[in-house]
Amino acid sequence: MSTTDEHDDETFTEHTLVQAIENQLESGEPAFAQAVLNKLTLVGHEREESVQMMAMVLAHEVDAMLREDRPFDAERYEQLLRALPTLPEEH
Repeated sequence: MSTTDEHDDETFTEHTLVQAIENQLESGEPAFAQAVLNKLTLVGHEREESVQMMAMVLAHEVDAMLREDRPFDAERYEQLLRALPTLPEEH
């Protein structure tokens, strides 16, 4: 794969994850997503930056799910989101 293709894939993936977070916020499901966004903006993070951090957490959980061949862990996802602005450790 060329560097351009890899960059396009990364951009697409990032956009998809950000859109997933936006969908969670719009639908109110899970409810803790809005609470996390509120907390992050309250402590001074811009909304766009906050959504990006939340998307990074979602990416981390999806990656762990695929790597460990297990279902999505909503409780772990909530714990990781609530730990923001501390990002999860990369494995």
